[in-house]
Amino acid sequence: MNFKIDTKEKFHVITINESTLSANMTEDLRKLLTEVTQNHVKHIILNFMQVQQLDMEVAEYLSTARQEALEDNRSFVVCELQPAVKKLLMQEDLLDILNVTPTESEAWDIVQMEEIERELLGGGE
Repeated sequence: MNFKIDTKEKFHVITINESTLSANMTEDLRKLLTEVTQNHVKHIILNFMQVQQLDMEVAEYLSTARQEALEDNRSFVVCELQPAVKKLLMQEDLLDILNVTPTESEAWDIVQMEEIERELLGGGE
């Protein structure tokens, strides 16, 4: 799987540079997300700008990854979904489970707002 990681102070932006995320890439994605959260920067933004097609297994894993992030007090945001990917997630009732933003900039804002919320609620890092 081809990707780029841009590590910021509070989060990683992982841009997937594949037009298709097939079922056999699910484990690669799982390993990648696990690996990048092993240091003090635990929040993740997945940029799907290049992804035109998504297999169901990957879509289901994204909802699992979102739930795991919530349980671990981490942010997990998906941004820049392409129409076919968004349509699949909507059809499978997964879009509302995920934290999705139209742009990467808005994803940054979500991560920062969730960070403030965790601090205010006493659940900071």
